[in-house]
Amino acid sequence: MPTHLHREIERLKQQILALSAVVEENVQRSVHALVERDTALAAEAIRLDDDEVDTAEVDVEEECLKILALYQPVASDLRFIIAVLKINGDLERIGDMAVNIAERANFLSGACPVDVPIDIRTMCERAQSMLKRSLDALVNLDSALAREVCAGDDEVDELNRRNYAAIQEGMRANPDDIECLMHYLAVSRHLERIGDHATNIAEDVIYMVEGEIARHRSADYETQF
Repeated sequence: MPTHLHREIERLKQQILALSAVVEENVQRSVHALVERDTALAAEAIRLDDDEVDTAEVDVEEECLKILALYQPVASDLRFIIAVLKINGDLERIGDMAVNIAERANFLSGACPVDVPIDIRTMCERAQSMLKRSLDALVNLDSALAREVCAGDDEVDELNRRNYAAIQEGMRANPDDIECLMHYLAVSRHLERIGDHATNIAEDVIYMVEGEIARHRSADYETQF
């Protein structure tokens, strides 16, 4: 029985890592479509999420439930499966955020260029960095790196707050640009949510490796780094 269980867990590990790679690539694709105003790339990001991410997310969940039902794992094996179930949900939602960004990119690429009062590239870079490092922590079961990801969440939150204030001012100064600016505001919010989900993944890695429930510990992380 243990041999079969470990074989199933290894298969599950490969599934969640494959899903994480697809999601990370689609976030990169959506961000690139936004920055470069590329409608073809935006359409590809939307299509790939529907075709791959949603199907893979269901497959991972079914595999987790099958292992729980057949083998009744305990200790570290049980922690791993619980963490994968939660990470699976976060990856699916990050995929949704990527699609939302791609949809905004599709609109903005066809709209008249406006003077965007925010540094959207920096926001994209920070959110993507958080996602990449959280997935690296997952691949390597690196709880120290996961804690670094958690410590960086406040930076993305602050960027989103600055963007909100700047876009509000831009709307007051240029009422004709409100529609486009609303789309940029939505993009900023989606990127902030990607950062939140990356933090969730990092917290689940900590739980997977150490058995510690790491939610609501951001203040502690800030004092460590």
